[in-house]
Amino acid sequence: MESTIIKAVNYNAYFGDNQVVKNVSMDIARNSVIAVMGPSGCGKTTFLRGINRMHELVPSAHANGKIWLNDEDILEMHPIVVRLKIGMVFQRPNPFPNLSIHDNVLAGYKLNGIKLSKSERERIVEESLTKVALWKEVKDSLMKKGTFLSGGQQQRLCIARAVAMQPEVLLFDEPTSALDPISTAMVEELFKELKKNYTLIIVTHNMQQAARVSDKTAFFYMGELVEYDETKLMFTNPTDQRTQNYITGRFS
Repeated sequence: MESTIIKAVNYNAYFGDNQVVKNVSMDIARNSVIAVMGPSGCGKTTFLRGINRMHELVPSAHANGKIWLNDEDILEMHPIVVRLKIGMVFQRPNPFPNLSIHDNVLAGYKLNGIKLSKSERERIVEESLTKVALWKEVKDSLMKKGTFLSGGQQQRLCIARAVAMQPEVLLFDEPTSALDPISTAMVEELFKELKKNYTLIIVTHNMQQAARVSDKTAFFYMGELVEYDETKLMFTNPTDQRTQNYITGRFS
């Protein structure tokens, strides 16, 4: 029996008076890959950012309802604690430009004032870069700037930075939209490996990507969760006409 790691119950998100996520409820199983798709402006990124309390960083933004991580309501937890447990990787690779590859991996520890011994630092760097299949490529260049890497390598470095904090959940906002097809394929392959140790939630515009990498897919439209099911079923036999229209390209 698969266990639920995240459970949203009647979650709503707002920018001022404008409600952008409406009454979303869904269960996310541990060690699964969830794709979140829908047209631009449908609330999918806002929902993703709500899962680790980043939505509230925008002035006037607020949220209500419940999102449970295991048995804790993240809206009641300290945001820093939430973000240690739920890492995030953004659309464009964003290694800290003034930091080396080595220090980029450890940036979360430094930002949170967590002291590590030299041996712990070396272990975390090697383990994190190994998990994202980057260690062999960069092990002799750890003191070079993260921006020295190619776009695909930079994105894997950003994933290593998130993984280094030992989160339970990883959020990805269009993680391959700025990458070339070869780098995209490498990151997608990485998702399969990461799923062994983490739960992945991926916002994507790319329906083929959702079909390739996810176990379940959520379709958002106009702020609502229209449909949420096993990916294969969603793409072959959607139950809602709006999902069918989106999948077949009748609107985007």
